[in-house]
Amino acid sequence: MIYLDHHATTPVDRRVLEAMLPFFTEKFGNAASKQHRFGWDANDAVERARKQVAALIGAGSKEIVFTSGATEANNLAIKGAAKARRSERDHVVTVATEHKAVLDPIARLEKDGWRVTVLPVNRDGTIDLTALSDAITDHTALVSVMAANNEIGVLHPIKEVAAIAHAKGAWVHTDAVQIAGKAPFDVEALDVDFASLSAHKVYGPKGIGALYVRRKSVTIAAEIDGGSHERGLRSGTLNVPGIVGFGAAAEIARAEMASESKRVETLRNRLLEALQSKTDGMTVNGTMHSRLPGNLNVSFDGVEGDALLVSLDDIAVSSGAACTQAEPSHVLMALGRSKDRALASLRFGIGRDTTVTEIDYAAERVADVVSRLRRLSPVG
Repeated sequence: MIYLDHHATTPVDRRVLEAMLPFFTEKFGNAASKQHRFGWDANDAVERARKQVAALIGAGSKEIVFTSGATEANNLAIKGAAKARRSERDHVVTVATEHKAVLDPIARLEKDGWRVTVLPVNRDGTIDLTALSDAITDHTALVSVMAANNEIGVLHPIKEVAAIAHAKGAWVHTDAVQIAGKAPFDVEALDVDFASLSAHKVYGPKGIGALYVRRKSVTIAAEIDGGSHERGLRSGTLNVPGIVGFGAAAEIARAEMASESKRVETLRNRLLEALQSKTDGMTVNGTMHSRLPGNLNVSFDGVEGDALLVSLDDIAVSSGAACTQAEPSHVLMALGRSKDRALASLRFGIGRDTTVTEIDYAAERVADVVSRLRRLSPVG
C-alpha cells in the first residue's frame, strides 16, 4: 500500500518515538508536581518542547499553549478571542475554504448572536484582499484565515491579511496546521495574533497540538477551567509524552524543511506532469503559483467519485479532508466545482518517505483506473 495522504496524518518519525518513550515509563511524572524530581523532570521536558515548537514558527516559548490538537487550538483562539472582546466588538470574518475546525466554531458564535462574514474565494482558491478589507469593520473582533489549505494546498497572503485586519483593530488568527514545518512560517514576520498547530501533521503523535498566543497585545478567555495549567489558558494535566514528541518533531522539521520541501516539490511536479501526459479531462484544483510543495489536488471528467477511490485500493489517497469524506468537498464546491466533479477528485499528499518509484506507480495506476472507469460507466 502506497501512502499518499500526508495531509490527513503522518507516521510518527522513529526519532520522535525514541524521544517520547522514556516519558511513558521511567520519566512518568506530572509536569505540575513541583515537590519532587519526577515532576521536575517532566516539567523540564515540557519547557524544552515548548522552546522547540516556538522555534519552528519564530515565537517566544511563553507564547505557546499546549492543547489536545489543532481543533481545540482553533476553538480556543476563536471562542476565546470572541469572549475577550465581546464588550467592544461583535463581528467575525473568515473564508469559505477554511477547515471545519474553524468554520464550525465560528458557526457556533453565530448561533450565540455574533455577526459572521464568510468570504468566497476565486476559482483558483485564492482570496480577494479587497473583499477582505471591505468586510472588516470597526466592529470586527477577529479575522481567521488559514495559512495553507488542507485540501488544495493554496497558500494565503497572511502578512497582507494581518495588515488589513490590524488597521481596523481586528485580531488575526491563522490555522497553520498544514504549513508549519513544510514551508516558511514566522509569526513575527507575518504579524499574526494566534496560530494553531498540530503534531501529527509533522511526523509527531496524535492528540497533541498548540496555540500560539501573542503576548504583546492580545488576551483570550479560557475554554477549559480546572487549574492554572498553561498560564490559566488551558487547564488539564499535560500530555508529557505527546508534548515531548511534538517538540522533537518540530525540531526535526525545522532542521530538514529546506531540503525536504524541495524534494517533495520535485516529486509533486513529477506526479503532475505524469498525470497530464497520461490522462485527459483532468483539472488541477487550486493555483500552482502559491501552493504547499507536497500537495496536488485534481479532478477528472467522466468518472464517478466512489468508484475512483474504491478502484485505487493499493494507493492511500482521499477526495478531501479526512473528517468530511462522506460529502463533496466544501473547498472544491467553493471553487465552483460541480458536486460530481468535487467527488471525482483526488488529493495527493506527498511526504517524507515518498519515493520516485511510488510516484511513478501512482501516476500509472490512476491513469489506468480513470481510463477503465470511463469505458465502463461514463459520467456525463
